[in-house]
Amino acid sequence: MNRPSYVTHERLTHFIREAIREDIGDGDHSTLASVPASMQRRARLLVKHDCILAGIDLAQEIFHYYDKDLKIEIFKQDGEEVKEGDIAFTVSGSAQSILTMERLVLNCMQRMSGIATYTHQMVALVADSKTKILDTRKTSPIFRMCEKWAVHIGGAQNHRYGLFDMIMLKDNHNDYAGSITKAVESTVKYLKEKGKDLKIEVETRNLDEVKEALATKAVDIIMLDNMSLEEMKEAVQLIDGAAMTEASGGITKESVQAIVETGVDYISSGAIIYSAPNIDLSLKAF
Repeated sequence: MNRPSYVTHERLTHFIREAIREDIGDGDHSTLASVPASMQRRARLLVKHDCILAGIDLAQEIFHYYDKDLKIEIFKQDGEEVKEGDIAFTVSGSAQSILTMERLVLNCMQRMSGIATYTHQMVALVADSKTKILDTRKTSPIFRMCEKWAVHIGGAQNHRYGLFDMIMLKDNHNDYAGSITKAVESTVKYLKEKGKDLKIEVETRNLDEVKEALATKAVDIIMLDNMSLEEMKEAVQLIDGAAMTEASGGITKESVQAIVETGVDYISSGAIIYSAPNIDLSLKAF
């Protein structure tokens, strides 16, 4: 599976370097004390729960960053549906290196596989519609790249990566600015002055705010936040293609199908990341 554009060499290196530094400190003393430096061994990644697998590509990066001489044989790919008992890959080489990287690799893969699995389930619920599932910025600090990567692997679309690649005027922005109209007008001026070409999304809480956002004629996406199904359907009819529509607010697998029926273009869900349970995986010597 192709990596999304935000998974850059620079970001990968930074994440792996800092994660290793956090875990090892001045040395993996358990391993250094008990396992000879010359020992060569093998281990295999065992799937212990049915899931959509994610983090294989990252696992390779982690192992090879720490020890370029480790050999990895891949049997399952990112995005593949796997079953309990499957072997995803084997790693061979320095026993010390395998042991020291074991927990970091497992932590990343368990979290990413959980997100990819939950995302895949959510996407399946809207498969027969035009509506697309988006993620949000409700991610773990420093781990965002991996969490959004897992969403991508699970089949959903990533929303903005951070605060820099899209304008999103939420309720607090609009309230501080004085109104949606003032916030949008100020934003249009700012983008022109800075020479930036960024899409503008505006959060709306009721139909009056939807009308106000439409009246600016400068909004690309109108977010329908925590609206009832009836309000959402009316809002979509009111917007009538003048902007893309995005439903947001506490959306889970249990509520998504009813929201699709309102006709929205997108459904953004933080739950596909923060509510996803970790998947049980283990690295076993053999």
